[in-house]
Amino acid sequence: MWIQVRGFVDGKKSIRVDGLSKLTKIEELREKLVEEFNAPPEHQRLFFRGKQLVDGHSLFDYKVGLNEIVQIMVQKPPPQLDEEKSEEGKPESGFCSEVSDSEQSGSGSYSGDAAIATEDGPSSSSEVNKLRGHYKVGDIVDAMDISMGAWFEASITSITIKSPKTTEESNEQIVDQNQNETVEKTTEQKEKKEEKCEDMETESKVDGIDLPEEGSLIYHVKFEGYDDNEVANLNSKYMRPRARTVLKWDEMKVGDLVMANYNSDDPADRGFWYDLEITSMKSRRTSNELIGDVILGPAGDSLKDCKIKFTDEIYKIEKYGETSIDLEDPSSVRRTNQPDCNVCKDNPDKKCKQCACHKCGGKEDPDKQLMCDECDMAYHLYCLDPPLASIPDVDEWYCPLCKNDASEVVQAGQKLKESKKKAKMASSKSSCKRDWGKGMACVGRSKICTIVPPNHFGEIPGIHVGTQWKFRVQVSEVGIHRPHVAGIHGREIEGAYSIVLAGGYEDDEDNGEEFTYTGSGGRDLSGNKRTAEQSCDQELTKMNQALARNCNCPLDKKNGGEAKDWKAGKSVRVVRSCKGRKHSKYAPEDGCRYDGIYKIVQYWPEKGKSGFRVWRFLLRRDDESPAPWTKMGKKLIKEHGLTVQYPDGYLEAMAAKEKEKELKKKGKSKDGDDEEKAEGTSKGKRKKN
Repeated sequence: MWIQVRGFVDGKKSIRVDGLSKLTKIEELREKLVEEFNAPPEHQRLFFRGKQLVDGHSLFDYKVGLNEIVQIMVQKPPPQLDEEKSEEGKPESGFCSEVSDSEQSGSGSYSGDAAIATEDGPSSSSEVNKLRGHYKVGDIVDAMDISMGAWFEASITSITIKSPKTTEESNEQIVDQNQNETVEKTTEQKEKKEEKCEDMETESKVDGIDLPEEGSLIYHVKFEGYDDNEVANLNSKYMRPRARTVLKWDEMKVGDLVMANYNSDDPADRGFWYDLEITSMKSRRTSNELIGDVILGPAGDSLKDCKIKFTDEIYKIEKYGETSIDLEDPSSVRRTNQPDCNVCKDNPDKKCKQCACHKCGGKEDPDKQLMCDECDMAYHLYCLDPPLASIPDVDEWYCPLCKNDASEVVQAGQKLKESKKKAKMASSKSSCKRDWGKGMACVGRSKICTIVPPNHFGEIPGIHVGTQWKFRVQVSEVGIHRPHVAGIHGREIEGAYSIVLAGGYEDDEDNGEEFTYTGSGGRDLSGNKRTAEQSCDQELTKMNQALARNCNCPLDKKNGGEAKDWKAGKSVRVVRSCKGRKHSKYAPEDGCRYDGIYKIVQYWPEKGKSGFRVWRFLLRRDDESPAPWTKMGKKLIKEHGLTVQYPDGYLEAMAAKEKEKELKKKGKSKDGDDEEKAEGTSKGKRKKN
């Protein structure tokens, strides 16, 4: 098995890791990434579907499957001056700190009750209260978690000052933690910094006491609502005053930069707080639609065209100096983050068997709840049968559902008993056995693409042009074309995201670099039919209208339209199926193949070969990667090692099936030979008699 590993922020570097299995340990995977990303295992942070991969577990524990994408974030601190000092005071926070270990070791901390040691001697506590930067100890702010780019509510617990030696080194180089690259500062950047320092000289004194430069301060912040995480160390550029103003719909406009709640894994659910650049606003009678680009972290990377669900919780971004940092009631501006429990949404008044007692669902008496070491479900002591008076003094405790009954344990020489639960299932009563290749269009997806939202235009990260899959359901799982059967995937009001060329319409014409595509509809599919002959006129509605919206011209439902600049239209991902091989030489010989990005050049209605009106769409290829049927495209496919991808267990199932057939044939032939021998013997006896 293999997986894809790519950078966490920009995703520019992506590699394929072969020779893995589902039992591969996380620490074994880290060893395979040392040379490719130039990072030792202790500096690697691996993520899959929002979860951080921890050593000691296997890929199976995190449900990492074939060709899945694991993200890596590499942290490489600057050269250490003193290893012993750098190990002291190292934060164990789950949040990513902007300050390196060497800066912590050479910094002197101060707070409201502490004093700073200077060259002239220690200052008094009253002087320390005046020695502050943009923020002071106790201020409540919004702080960024650099590892994911989201903003969290935090408070400043203490402030430290970088040592002069560390500050001088940090001025010479900047360490990019995500890419392991050291970028030398240009002369222009140094001149700007010198000018900025000159402008701040007048503000560097308070009551005759010298204040340190803002760039030399390290703020130690505590993220609210995360008691398990310790203090994180940040620079002032990753902090800002607490957001407090909720913007109304008429107070926002396209191009504004605001703070919104978004969940990258499930856009329909509540997530974390990100900066959002508004790109589209649509006001409807029942609800408002807000679409924008979600900005991820300081690097400026963004998720394009993200639809915001909570349009009534859009906050204005507060800037230092434009508003007061102090708040009379900090709890009045408390924001709602992603809930820990997706079932009850952390509602304390709602019973939940997922996060509370699995028997009664009650959240009371947390000190009398016992957690199962197998399923991690909690049970009240008095809800168990029989109830317990106190927590048992055992190393491991299992709930009644997970505890093995000694009478059902299979002993040596005994046969495995079929469970009562399985005996009640329909599969045990039916004689039909599903086989690979039969009804694969209706089989359920085993995984869902979460790298990009469903309404994503353009290529899918990590999927190369020329990638092939055995079945359509695999194409749906990776997000290239999500419908299992339909040939067009899109939304009537937005556009089409992808199409499949399967040779289903007699009017299709495929010339490789461009092709004419026939719209959907005009067929009678009653009786659970998959396809049928054209029986009525097609209309420019639903998926046909979605495909027409990709053309760079006004929508015309009567006469169609032609793009003035066809490359400026919306992208369409094109997949060719082997079913179209009878009409096109560009279709693959087996399975489905991703052929890249195409654009709509023109669309128009005409009378089809069946005598009914059909809508035709002319698409032309607009992809930087060469087409898979070209000489260069075949070379890239060979370099990337792209072959037909099969579902897990498919090849093994087919091999077992062929082996079973051979055994049946051998058994029949053997029985036939025995019968012939028996007949020959009997005939010989008759002749003798």
